[in-house]
Amino acid sequence: MSKLPVATRDWLAGPGLTRLWEAVRKRLESNGVQATGSLRLTSLSAQERNDLSLLLGKPVTGTAVIVRLDALDTRLRASAAGLGLRDALEELGSPLTDRRAVRAGLAARREHVWSSLASELDATPLAGQEWTGQWYDLLRRTGVPRGVTPETAVRTLQQAVQVLTVLLGPERGGARGRGELAALATGSAHGLDDGTWLARLVQRGIALAHGTEFPGDAAGRRALWRLVSVTPDEVSSTVLTYGLRPVGGGWREQALRQRADHHAEAHLTSRDLHNLQLQLPAGTVIHICENPRVVEAAADAACVHALVCTSGSAATVVLTLLDALAATSCRFAYHGDFDWPGIALANRIIRRYEARPWRMSAEDYEHLAARSQAEGIPQLPLDGQPVSATWDPDLAPAMTALGVALHEEVTLDLLVDDLSGRK
Repeated sequence: MSKLPVATRDWLAGPGLTRLWEAVRKRLESNGVQATGSLRLTSLSAQERNDLSLLLGKPVTGTAVIVRLDALDTRLRASAAGLGLRDALEELGSPLTDRRAVRAGLAARREHVWSSLASELDATPLAGQEWTGQWYDLLRRTGVPRGVTPETAVRTLQQAVQVLTVLLGPERGGARGRGELAALATGSAHGLDDGTWLARLVQRGIALAHGTEFPGDAAGRRALWRLVSVTPDEVSSTVLTYGLRPVGGGWREQALRQRADHHAEAHLTSRDLHNLQLQLPAGTVIHICENPRVVEAAADAACVHALVCTSGSAATVVLTLLDALAATSCRFAYHGDFDWPGIALANRIIRRYEARPWRMSAEDYEHLAARSQAEGIPQLPLDGQPVSATWDPDLAPAMTALGVALHEEVTLDLLVDDLSGRK
C-alpha cells in the first residue's frame, strides 16, 4: 500500500512534474542517492511552470528553473506527502539504484579476482618465477572475458594455477592425456577443450614458461601441449580420403596403398598424420571435394585418382593433411557446392593451396542448373549474402541471377568421370 495519500500521489504523478522526477531520479542514482546539488529544467510548458510553482512554493515564470534537491527534500517532508525525496520517488516509481555503490561493488569484485590469483600463485611452487609474473600481468591487462562473472573468474583462475602447477611445478609427472588432466582440475574431461577460457589461460602460461609465441592455430596449440607432455585428443577427428598411395615402406603407408588397391576409402586421424610419411610422387594431382558422397561414388566406381574430402568446413585435420601433401609438391583440384558457404570454402582452399577450380566455373554452374531443371530435380533456393568467387568473377552474378543452389551430388556423374580418368 502506498505511503502517499491518494490525492497527493495523483497530483505528484501528473504530467506537469514528470520531467522533474525523471531528472531527479537520474541525479540521485548517480550521486549515491543523496538529496544534494541542483538540476536545471528548460523549455518548461505552462502546466510545468504552474505545478513546479506549487511544489517548490515559489513562482516559476520563465522557461527554465533551477531546483535545489535539498530544498525539494525539505519541501516534500513538510507537505501533504510527508516523505523525503528518495521515498517519494520510490512511491511514484521503481526503487532507486545507487549506481555509484554498484560500480564500487563491481570494482571491488574485479579486484578480488586478481588478488585471489596473486594469493593462489604465491601459495604454489611457481611463486617468484619470471614467467608467472608475466602471466599475471598479461591476464590482468586482457581482463576477464565478457559474460564471465567474478565468481566464475576466481574459480577458473584457481583451476588454471592448479593445472600449471601440475605441468610446470617441481613434481611434474610423465605424459598424461588432456582429458585426464581436465577431469582432475574441473571434474569434466572437456574442461581443457580448445576454445575454453581455461585452456587459453593454461596455454598462455605454458608458452610464457617456455619462451614461445602463443600459437594461432590448432596444430600449434597441440604442439604447445606436447611441450609439457600432455597428449591432446588426436583420434576423434578424421579426414576422409581415397586413393592415397604414399611411397614410404612403413606399415601405415602400406595399409594406405592396400586400401587404394582395393578401392576403399580411408579415415585418417591426427595421430595417423603425425606418424605417416606422406611422400607422394612429385606432381601428383589430389582432387578435393566437399561432400563424403563424392568419395563413396569414387570408391564404388573404382576411380583411379586420389581424393580428399573436406566434409564441409575443412576441420584442422583436413588442413593438416593437405598441408603435408602440399609440402611434397602435390598439385590440387577443388570442387565444392554451388552455394555461398561453398564458394567461401572454395576461396579458402583454392587460395591456400593454389588449387585448380574443378568444374567450378559460371559455365559449369549454368549447365548444371539447366540440366537439373530439365531432369525435374527440385530446385534448392540460394539463400544468404553473395560471395564472389576469386577464380571466376562471372560465377557469383550467374548464381545470383538464377537463385539456385547446387550441391555436389548434382555433379556426381561428371566428377566420377574425371576421377576415373575416362575424360
